[in-house]
Amino acid sequence: CFSVKSNSNLSICRCLAQEGSGFDVVSGGELFRAINAGGSPSKIVFAGVGKTDKEIKYALENNVFMFNVESISELEHISRLAGGLDKRAHVALRINPDIDAKTHIKTTTGKKENKFGIDFSTAEKIIRKSSKYSNVSLSGLHVHLGSPIYTVDPYVHALKKVLVFIERCRSTGVDIEYVNVGGGYCISYTGEKVIRSEAYAIKMLPIIKEMQCKLILEPGRYIMGNSGILVTNVIYRKETVHGKKFIICDAAMNDLIRPALYDAFHRIWPVNTNIKLPAVENPKRSVIKKGMELVDIVGPVCESSDVFAFGRALPKLKEGDLLAIFSAGAYGFTMSSSYNSRPRACEVLVDGKKYCIIRKRETYEDLIRGEEFTKC
Repeated sequence: CFSVKSNSNLSICRCLAQEGSGFDVVSGGELFRAINAGGSPSKIVFAGVGKTDKEIKYALENNVFMFNVESISELEHISRLAGGLDKRAHVALRINPDIDAKTHIKTTTGKKENKFGIDFSTAEKIIRKSSKYSNVSLSGLHVHLGSPIYTVDPYVHALKKVLVFIERCRSTGVDIEYVNVGGGYCISYTGEKVIRSEAYAIKMLPIIKEMQCKLILEPGRYIMGNSGILVTNVIYRKETVHGKKFIICDAAMNDLIRPALYDAFHRIWPVNTNIKLPAVENPKRSVIKKGMELVDIVGPVCESSDVFAFGRALPKLKEGDLLAIFSAGAYGFTMSSSYNSRPRACEVLVDGKKYCIIRKRETYEDLIRGEEFTKC
């Protein structure tokens, strides 16, 4: 199931649907997108910690495959709403295994202090009282630890815990048919080698085979991250008396918020230069070579956090040069905004030498669409 939150563009989702992909959605809006892109509801998993009754009802009416449930209250709501529609909802309990995935504090989701999932003891109580929820079929377990995760160990640790729990469930007569191991699979942001899918499989599959369950995965970044580049134009150069050099671009944190929000590293390189992009970059130390300089790459938004890179070694740049910001295919446009009343960028799909616009550039008129002067 492709994680729609990573890139929700209709054309992207349609390409994946045509390849047979299912979809992991976390809102009614993402469900609407997935269906309109041609996704089959029978392959859609509805996740998320705060589903509203309206969203749940919409999902039930469209016969989604499964709900990933994150609390007893949510389970009760799903059962009640399913009963009102004379339906039986398939659900998986999202387990919070209290495992540190060793990722950014703002993107870790599997520790006990996180808002996500249900602890094992609460999940066991739900399983024992499953007959109470007459319009719900407890069919699976779900675990998602965060993103990106750079080692296989957290997955293995979590799956071992889930395996023990599945055995306990079956001893009480409750069969677990599906196990959803979530996403979080890492990509290379610096050019470094990262875990390949084969490495995940070698360590995870033996445990999954012991579970004797059907497997669901929710990759998003892993598919889209390095499929996208943000192209920006150098507007100005600015040098201070303190020797600081700024490259001011027309892209900003409203276009790609990851550096501002997570201190995320994205490779940046001129589109037209004879100097080769380094094979691997060290986020903590830039290497300056002939024809290069240390610069801060910044945007025009009125926030000091509107920075794509601090002290980055780049070929000397001038006004009008184009820069490519790499690894922007996931959590780029989906997290973008019109902050500072900045129209959002267009999106272009490239296939070999062919290309087409799959989202138009916003206009000033788009910024005020839907707003009205008060009549009070």
